[in-house]
Amino acid sequence: MTKNHRITTSAWDDYELIDAGGGKKLERWGKIITIRPEVNAYFRSGMPFEEWDKLAHLEFILKKGQQGVWKQLKKSPVPESWSIKYGAYSFELKLSSYKHLGLFPEQRTNWDFIKKHLKNGDSFLNLFGYTGASSCVARYIGADTIHVDASKPALTSARSNMELNRIMNIRWVLEDAAKFLSKEVQRGHHYKGIQMDPPAWGNGAKGEKWKLEDQLDDLLSNAEKALAPDGFLIMNTYSPTVDFDSIAQLSELYFPDREKEVAELVMITTTGKHLYFGNLLRVKPKLISEEDTY
Repeated sequence: MTKNHRITTSAWDDYELIDAGGGKKLERWGKIITIRPEVNAYFRSGMPFEEWDKLAHLEFILKKGQQGVWKQLKKSPVPESWSIKYGAYSFELKLSSYKHLGLFPEQRTNWDFIKKHLKNGDSFLNLFGYTGASSCVARYIGADTIHVDASKPALTSARSNMELNRIMNIRWVLEDAAKFLSKEVQRGHHYKGIQMDPPAWGNGAKGEKWKLEDQLDDLLSNAEKALAPDGFLIMNTYSPTVDFDSIAQLSELYFPDREKEVAELVMITTTGKHLYFGNLLRVKPKLISEEDTY
């Protein structure tokens, strides 16, 4: 059974999506407020941009491609890095030549999903793990956690988040996530939880290029093979070339007997705007009998 709807991620004490519109979004990270480009904020903002400028400490200005610079909007300096908390977890934020700060707050709904369905001693595989928020959540619970990413800087940041949370023994894998998953299927390994957050396009650890629309079928096929009978799958897609219907059809193909959610992931700004953050597939754990095996 598949449910098609919207899943809304809420703000929390240390994070707030204040406003969005005009191709930008206004966010509060702890005490620091930023303005960042946002292609999905194609509507009119709730507040005039003049009000944004009064509130914000930093604005990211695109220069070339996806790279740019951070512009200081207040006289008092902003640190190059700082941390925020979500419940028991702490996450490091960093300024870089890209607009991302190292954390995707819309993923809060998936952190909560992991906490609900994972327990001490379970196995968790985080593919395209980036800076490791979900890996830290899983390992904090006590799950045996493998974090896979093809970027060395991303793995370095993920290690920092692990240390910030005073946990140990996440297994780090520098490899193309799709290739690693395929190898895990060949090795006969299974996981109670699998999360993958593939980019629209990317480079493998050796610089090989790929597009999500060319990989999606294999990713879901191999995820089905690597998932324990009582396991769960989370997959986010931000690619404009992978539509909602394609995800729903593939999920029915590979998980026909499982309860699934295929949804648009959104956040609501303080000013009441709905901001879209891609499509989300969640395959829920299956209740199994003692006769079921891997």
